[in-house]
Amino acid sequence: MSDKKHKCSWCVGDELYEKYHDQEWGVPLRDDDVLFEFLVLETFQAGLSWITILRKRENFRVALDHFDYKRIAQYGEDKIHSLLQDPGIIRNKLKVRATVTNAQKFMEIQREFGSFSEYIWGFVNDTPIINSFKNYKDAPANTPLSDTISKDLKKRGFKFVGSTVVYATMQAIGMINDHEVGCFRHNEV
Repeated sequence: MSDKKHKCSWCVGDELYEKYHDQEWGVPLRDDDVLFEFLVLETFQAGLSWITILRKRENFRVALDHFDYKRIAQYGEDKIHSLLQDPGIIRNKLKVRATVTNAQKFMEIQREFGSFSEYIWGFVNDTPIINSFKNYKDAPANTPLSDTISKDLKKRGFKFVGSTVVYATMQAIGMINDHEVGCFRHNEV
């Protein structure tokens, strides 16, 4: 037991959670394709547990054309209806429709800024915010910065991007390092 690395306590005990924590969570991401995937997953997570979304992630990948925002932006009523019948994903009509809208708005940001990455990372001057929480429960659900980003996304027409969703996205994509200070990943990312 003593040779096991200390991890953030929120992930311990579930193999899928631990793998996500060890390999993805908090790693700075700048690839628009993956940024869109996380934005979609965090949107569907609103009101649910993250492990629920992780367990359905591959189903989402298949149902949503591998998170191809260019294709998703073109989804019509038939595809939306098909998604709402798919038991492998979260069948929330508002979230499914928001995904289509957000894909369209995502591309508008790309046209304006050159990439979504340039836009989103611009809020932190391309430098991750490093927090020093001893326990993940000490991390906030949102901050003034996530409030600002949420307001800007909403002004641009995005849906289901409240401050808590934005903060969770910032954690996931490494804009914020909220690994517990005792976690082996805190200094690695």
